[in-house]
Amino acid sequence: MISENKKTGFGPVNTSNSRHAKLKTLEFGNIILNEGFWTKKRQVNRGISLRYGFKMLNKAGNFDNLRIAAGSLKGDFRGYVFNDSDIYKWLEAVAWEIGQQADSDLSILADQAIALIAAAQLPDGYINSYVQSRESPEPWMDLDNGHELYCAGYLIQAAIAFKYALNDERLLSMACRFADTICSVFGPDKRQGTCGHSEIEMALIELFRLTGESRYMETAKFFIDQRGKNVMNGHRSYGPEYHQDHVQVRETTEAVGHAVRQIYLAAGISDLYMETGEQALLDALQRLAKDIVETKQYITGGLGARFDGESFGDPYELPTDQCYCETCAAIASFMWNWRMLLISADAHYADQMEQALYNNILSSPALDGEHYFYINPLMLREAKYLRLSTDLPPSEVFIPNQRPEWHDCACCPPNVMRLISSYTHYLSTHNANGIQIHQYASAEIECALSSIQRVKLSMKTEYPWQGHISLQITETDNTAWALSLRIPKWSRNQTLSINGIIVKDIQIKQGNLVLERVWKADDRIDLKLDIEPVLVASNPRVDATRGCLAIQRGPIVYCLEDRDQELTGRLLDVEINTNQPLSIRWDGNLLDGVMVVEAKGQFIDNTAWQGHLYQPALNTVQANVHPTCLIAVPYYAWGNREIGGMRVWIPKISST
Repeated sequence: MISENKKTGFGPVNTSNSRHAKLKTLEFGNIILNEGFWTKKRQVNRGISLRYGFKMLNKAGNFDNLRIAAGSLKGDFRGYVFNDSDIYKWLEAVAWEIGQQADSDLSILADQAIALIAAAQLPDGYINSYVQSRESPEPWMDLDNGHELYCAGYLIQAAIAFKYALNDERLLSMACRFADTICSVFGPDKRQGTCGHSEIEMALIELFRLTGESRYMETAKFFIDQRGKNVMNGHRSYGPEYHQDHVQVRETTEAVGHAVRQIYLAAGISDLYMETGEQALLDALQRLAKDIVETKQYITGGLGARFDGESFGDPYELPTDQCYCETCAAIASFMWNWRMLLISADAHYADQMEQALYNNILSSPALDGEHYFYINPLMLREAKYLRLSTDLPPSEVFIPNQRPEWHDCACCPPNVMRLISSYTHYLSTHNANGIQIHQYASAEIECALSSIQRVKLSMKTEYPWQGHISLQITETDNTAWALSLRIPKWSRNQTLSINGIIVKDIQIKQGNLVLERVWKADDRIDLKLDIEPVLVASNPRVDATRGCLAIQRGPIVYCLEDRDQELTGRLLDVEINTNQPLSIRWDGNLLDGVMVVEAKGQFIDNTAWQGHLYQPALNTVQANVHPTCLIAVPYYAWGNREIGGMRVWIPKISST
């Protein structure tokens, strides 16, 4: 049974002893959320999504697959070869949740899942229900596409979560046995090769951080060094770049291939750098980050321009309607940028995390907690033939009325669950100088800066709807320490006051406002960010959005939904007026409460084009216009009333 012991370790990433991490992660439980935006999301995740996830894993056959592997059920394996991983991700989410607040019902469900895993695991530690259910259950037959190491990585991460959050070592015992088997099979003088889908690398390094067993990190390094040998077969017609096997990791210059695999690999390389300090690894990571941010990332933080291969496209290839933007790719980006932030202390990476979190990631779960997007487009016309996941549409003309309740390839829903469950882990860090705040939410934060210096502070904010963040020191001593506050890239101006006195000389370093002084209990810091809505343009090389603008307010990207507009069914005819100001209004009854942005615009009367797809340019006439007020809602909330026309990028009114 799950114990009630808590605060035994850290969150998903523990850099307390990582010599080449500038920032150290806080102990688990040292950040407690108060009422606010993310508390509501956590409540839905905890009260609805996790229970719903267990139900759907049962319905999809994931648990039955383990029963078949254990010999307690007769039948055929169901689903994708990596279906075990969805159980492990769900378990990790449960661990973080009940580690913060006991829940007997979730504990019972977790106990059932853990018992199934224990029953299915072989004496040597190996476990994979797909392999074990085959007529000839020989492991490691297809490293390129078998996902055995991928599944093992998620088992390890779930085990670490149970240890850190609950001091529960049942999964850890299983995970270590499996990891030991992996280390005995693979290595420089053993079997060569690595998994076609990265994941095991960061899991093994995190297991090293927990146990101190160097063989886990050495094996992770071995798997990373296996890349670039051009020996993987690829998938279907895709080449070795699909698996990131086309170039050695230290020679990486650009993001290519399957987006999730590329970014999970980058996260593992980042973990390796934090332990070894190998400069060539960091250089490659920085080149990769530059390529993505400057040429291959959507305004929502989404990654993956192509449905084909779930892959990155060419530089500036960012279609809005046919993009992929898989939820798991944005989660991978969030995790990788967290590691880059820990390495560098540069707020740029926290900005990247925020961008992905409030837009591409948060757009996946429906507000009801029981439906999920796998793919996150930035434009829909009539939603016909819409591919919302890897699942095939059930009919020729498929117009869904909501997000799918689950997916044949259900990697995204439990991935969202575990990220929301562990959200507090990503708010703050510390180092020898003080505390850093990276994400803003109402919370209580405590931290031991040294063995004799403990600091506590309280953060209050209505972020992301308002830009005012108030912090109060609740416990400190008479020694100086630094409080670092991220200044988001979208904030053009900001004001700061300490105990009601305006601070005029604000020093910002690497995107952080650093305040160092001898703090006293009850000292209050007020930071006000400029959160006014703005129009955003894209690089003119992005052909799909040339001549268009997007609306952003604070970290939140907005979109137009057809149902909100004065003239429906006409989003292809809409234009926005750049000479008129944007206005905002709060609507507590809309989409669980959102800030609505209104813009002046017009609908073009294109009846002159009726029956013509093309015409000579000289023959075109000035179309009549219908002035209107455009209603924009947060992109993350679109599709919760129905799936219909939607667009993020809006053509601007031409000057001619």
